[in-house]
Amino acid sequence: MSKVLVIGAGGVGSVAVHKMAMNTEIFSSITLASRRKFKCDAVAESVKERTGVTIGTAEIDADDVAATTALLEKIRPDLVVNLALPYQDLAIMDACLAAGVNYLDTANYEPRDEAKFEYSWQWAYQDRFKQAGLMALLGSGFDPGVTSVFTSYTKKHLLDRIDTLDILDCNGGDHGQHFATNFNPEINIREVTAPSRHWANGEWVEGPALSHKQSFDFEQVGPKNMYLMYHEELESLAKHYPEIKRIRFWMTFGDAYLKHLEVLQNVGMTRIDPVIYEGKEIIPLQFLKAVLPEPASLGPTTHGKTNIGTIATGEKDGEQKTFYVYNICDHEDAYAETGNQAVSYTTGVPAMIGAALMLQGKWKGEGVFNMEQFDPDPFMDMLNKHGLPWQVKELDAPLAF
Repeated sequence: MSKVLVIGAGGVGSVAVHKMAMNTEIFSSITLASRRKFKCDAVAESVKERTGVTIGTAEIDADDVAATTALLEKIRPDLVVNLALPYQDLAIMDACLAAGVNYLDTANYEPRDEAKFEYSWQWAYQDRFKQAGLMALLGSGFDPGVTSVFTSYTKKHLLDRIDTLDILDCNGGDHGQHFATNFNPEINIREVTAPSRHWANGEWVEGPALSHKQSFDFEQVGPKNMYLMYHEELESLAKHYPEIKRIRFWMTFGDAYLKHLEVLQNVGMTRIDPVIYEGKEIIPLQFLKAVLPEPASLGPTTHGKTNIGTIATGEKDGEQKTFYVYNICDHEDAYAETGNQAVSYTTGVPAMIGAALMLQGKWKGEGVFNMEQFDPDPFMDMLNKHGLPWQVKELDAPLAF
């Protein structure tokens, strides 16, 4: 019997608990908690309708360590799956340590008052989790997460040595809105407007945001412009695979999205410092989030597919080879199964898989871990079984850019 507490009732949390409820032989007891309990109750109702499984719900302010600890001590879960905001990672980790519960998340910590995300804050918990005999698994989403596992799978089965690695994230979906983000607008816009950064020859190379563009023809989506960005898995992959000479992350954006974003930046709506409005402090980006469509509401209108994968070049048996490992996910199929679009689905399913491997003891340890530190095979097997089948193609040549 394995109990799990999921914190966060957005699209990703909804997908995760739907998929957990489809696997009751692993997840015998599921509780969904959020600051707004009515959102948990709505997800629970959908889970009941779609799977016949009843899940528990609770109200929690995840910034409040004492309150979260009290909830953990009441429920006594074997694992906390943190699908809340990245700002809350450390508070939830503190509660897990206080209550003696294992931890998993999908995105690394970043402070509210600075658009900066890195693993240093969570890696600093290594000794505390190890001494407590607990495990924390970081970044069990798609990127980071699946792309990290694609990399370890490539190293285990396809290449003796990886020289270059490119992560390509394409959302070819259309939600019909003039401007909307497919996951939390505040986190999305902070991420997109940050300076670009990639790993090359043992050091970080930085540049202006969205300044480096390439076109790539994505299978079942078509040619798309993708932009060089910084993404958190670059940091952990550079740490755990020091042999890799260059690691880059690319994400696609449409022209309309970028034009809206440029205008919003120009008028100050993406600022994260407070401004005074009618005698009160407000954060412009948080106000913008409040007027944009909720990502979870985009499911019924989103059509098209995502295509996310890794292209690795290196040596196998003395020969230079290039392998492309990728997944294609259909927005409409994801919505039909869980009531959520594919961006939520491609993060929520890996969260469920990472949790399952921890609860089954297939991935275990004491301390703080990134995805690529474990055997990729059981994770890759579960991707095929639970809605995110992957493919491997050998390319004739490495990327030309």
